[in-house]
Amino acid sequence: MNQPLNLTLEQEFNQRLFADQVQRLSREEAQEMLIMLHEHMMLKDNVYKALLSQDWGIKLDSTSVS
Repeated sequence: MNQPLNLTLEQEFNQRLFADQVQRLSREEAQEMLIMLHEHMMLKDNVYKALLSQDWGIKLDSTSVS
């Protein structure tokens, strides 16, 4: 992986829209959003690990999921 990781133009646009929406959130709404975002990130990690495990034929134990 020699290429630097950059956002596409569409992703940059979506990031700007997201940033604008976040600016209008109350503190409580922002905290709820962060908690949900963290959960979604962990779920995404689990999906990636399951797919890689399936594809590579590796058995991952539950302690390797962070």
